[in-house]
Amino acid sequence: MKLPDWCWLSSAVLAACGLVVVANNETEEIRDGRAKDACPAMLESRGKCSSAGECPFQVTLPPLAIQLPQEFGRIEEVFKEVQTLKEIVDSLKKSCQDCKLQADDHRDPGHGLGSPGTGAPGEAGDNRVEELENEVSKLSSELKTAKEELDMLQGRLEKLNLVNMNNIETYVDSKVANLTSVVNSLDGKCSSKCPSQELIQSQPVQHLIYKDCSDYYVIGKRSSETYRVTPDPKNRSFEVFCDMETMGGGWTVLQARLDGSTNFTRTWEDYKAGFGNLRREFWLGNDKIHLLTKSKEMILRVDLEDFNGVKLYALYDQFYVANEFLKYRLHIGNYNGTAGDALRFNKHYNHDLKFFTTPDRDNDRYPSGNCGHYYSSGWWFDACLSANLNGKYYHQKYKGVRNGIFWGTWPGMNEAQPTGYKSSFKEAKMMIRPKHFKP
Repeated sequence: MKLPDWCWLSSAVLAACGLVVVANNETEEIRDGRAKDACPAMLESRGKCSSAGECPFQVTLPPLAIQLPQEFGRIEEVFKEVQTLKEIVDSLKKSCQDCKLQADDHRDPGHGLGSPGTGAPGEAGDNRVEELENEVSKLSSELKTAKEELDMLQGRLEKLNLVNMNNIETYVDSKVANLTSVVNSLDGKCSSKCPSQELIQSQPVQHLIYKDCSDYYVIGKRSSETYRVTPDPKNRSFEVFCDMETMGGGWTVLQARLDGSTNFTRTWEDYKAGFGNLRREFWLGNDKIHLLTKSKEMILRVDLEDFNGVKLYALYDQFYVANEFLKYRLHIGNYNGTAGDALRFNKHYNHDLKFFTTPDRDNDRYPSGNCGHYYSSGWWFDACLSANLNGKYYHQKYKGVRNGIFWGTWPGMNEAQPTGYKSSFKEAKMMIRPKHFKP
């Protein structure tokens, strides 16, 4: 049978029957078990093979045998090549797994540079170390240059003479104090009798307004107790305690310490409004102190008594407290008395012209913290203090931070105690009266 005549038959037969491939008497089966017995088709080589190893094949379909061209012999070669390639791939897989296990066993932990003895990772590590050394050397050089520049700038700053800055600050403070006094005097004139009102009122009604305790003294009040005062008619009146005995009387008491019954570690708002008991311990309030010192030119008296019964005083011929906008800035005049000038102790501890500071409002000159917080009170701190009459009340000597009632010029106050104890005060009092008042 010729090839063109059986091509149509081979497709139908191979599709319907199982296929058996036989080459050189070695049979590799590719068949469907269900068709084996019904249609045992055979594909086998027959005849003489060529010098290139190509053999003719034939298909046997019982009882029919069909001769096939030599090209069908390629199928056998393909099967062999595929099998060989599969074996090579399996061998390579096993080799890779063995290499990986060996590398894991010999790897240096922590560096990840591969197994030792390979050369390349070590060289890469050496190169990296050299790069880092170069960077460190470069940064060191840059830091050295920066340090030299900083030293040069430091030298320039020292030549600026910082003392001049202190002189400028003192000059500005004095000008502000002068302006405050001028504004205070003008405000007092404007709030008094106005010519227009005098013309309108044919029969002016005289209102008895007591600005401070000295006004009550003038009308004959001589008992030390609470009175209602109105320093500024534009503001409400309030009660004060009047001392009608000390140095002739007429004193308006701003602060009193007697027994520790009142806590003076307070906030800005507390010191602004005032707190405590006017008949025992109290702080009158910064707003009220401002109004009292604005209405008249006042002097200040500080009375102190220690636990040994020693009583001394300090007198200042001017005392003024600015308003809240100016942070209740303190202005004091010349000193006289027996307790020493602790409010103006020296150049570095001077409470004059200083703002008011509380534990929650830092207005002092101490650059590293809040003096009010550290010394547990509200006061006109510098950086930080040579006086603090609002410190904690200690019933006897105490240890630790000097946060008690303090007056730095008190005899023996700053002397070192062998036991480490610090002295406090039994009583303290601040009070004011008009400068030109004569009892």
